[in-house]
Amino acid sequence: MLDQIAKYRQIVTLADGTRVLFRPLTREDKHALIALFEPIGLDDIKLMRNDVRNRELVGAWAENVDYKTVLPLVAVVNDRLVGDATLHFRSGPGRHIAELRIFLSKEFRRRGLGTALLRSAIDVAKKMGLQQLVAEIVADQIKVINAFKQLGFEHRATYPDYFMMPDGETHDVAVLILCLAAKRDEF
Repeated sequence: MLDQIAKYRQIVTLADGTRVLFRPLTREDKHALIALFEPIGLDDIKLMRNDVRNRELVGAWAENVDYKTVLPLVAVVNDRLVGDATLHFRSGPGRHIAELRIFLSKEFRRRGLGTALLRSAIDVAKKMGLQQLVAEIVADQIKVINAFKQLGFEHRATYPDYFMMPDGETHDVAVLILCLAAKRDEF
């Protein structure tokens, strides 16, 4: 299955005519991945789980890419990475679930890229046999939450004060889940 995923390719055309290639991140993408996160602003960095301004950290993600633990799908326009959606796999009793995260460069937001990239990640998750996707989103990010809901995610819980900003301020986190496999009710 991982061989098939490594070969995954999808081309989408945004409403403005921009053609975007979705494919898994490779080791050769190290510098492009660093460049994706380099211009990140303070508004975005405070919402990130990792300090993506750290070039060594981001570079290591590409150098040590392991599709068994994290599958990063990148959005490519003219050999430039403009977005990244990652499936973070669980193990043991949660091996049927992955956490879904997404980041888009500023100039590609509100153009339909995020929705298309999420759809692609959902498609890959289904092909891998996953049964659920989970997204944890800072609760005041209403537009992001609504975008996930439009793709079928359901708001299942809110964790109070679950996310701490760099300045120490805490925020609630909304937990959204997308069921990929229908439950079988048997009698």
